[in-house]
Amino acid sequence: MSKISKFFKGGGSAASKGRGGPSPQEALARLRETEEMLSKKQEYLESRIERELAVARQHGTKNKRAALQALKRKKRYEKQLNQIDGTLSTIEFQREALENSHTNTEVLKNMGYAAQAMKKVHENMDLNKIDDLMQDITEQQDVAQEISDAISNRAAFGDEFDEDELMAELEELEQEELNKGMRDVRLPSVPSTSLPSRPGKMPACHFTFLMIKPCSSTRKRAEDEDEMKKLAAWAS
Repeated sequence: MSKISKFFKGGGSAASKGRGGPSPQEALARLRETEEMLSKKQEYLESRIERELAVARQHGTKNKRAALQALKRKKRYEKQLNQIDGTLSTIEFQREALENSHTNTEVLKNMGYAAQAMKKVHENMDLNKIDDLMQDITEQQDVAQEISDAISNRAAFGDEFDEDELMAELEELEQEELNKGMRDVRLPSVPSTSLPSRPGKMPACHFTFLMIKPCSSTRKRAEDEDEMKKLAAWAS
């Protein structure tokens, strides 16, 4: 008995045993529901990551402990997000495999009708050669599948967090806040009042603009008095 005959014979017994199981359509619907649920979980985790970043920026160096705790929570959410990405890839692969299996079943069913018509043409063909060819194809498919599985496996995510890395990230957040504050600083405008054009006694209000600090009896110092004397000599 050829291997192809054994395959179809075994498939028939397996089909009879699996009559109580779910149909391909039901299994595909369940997989799509799971994908939708995981996609919503991804959106939730992404929002939590943004929230923890905002908390870390808010505390900064004022409360480093709270900022570091927020960054640690962000790392945990990122780990969960990566795990969901891997799970979604696995589910997507399984769903595609199930869809392909269902399609192949329909294709094989239709090919059976064509095989009956081709039987007379292939009466003189050696079936052993077909068996060898199908075996080679199956072996190469297994090798390709093993390579695909090896590439798609995700590396394990470390459970511990590097404190230096967290501190570096915190410093970057603090620098962003400092740069933002510097952009909001506005310099004072230059006084529009000009000096008198004729020599004479300069009003006290003009001295106010030329002094570094406002005129105040409580804030006068020796440096201000010297500067006023120089200005009075220049104006006289």
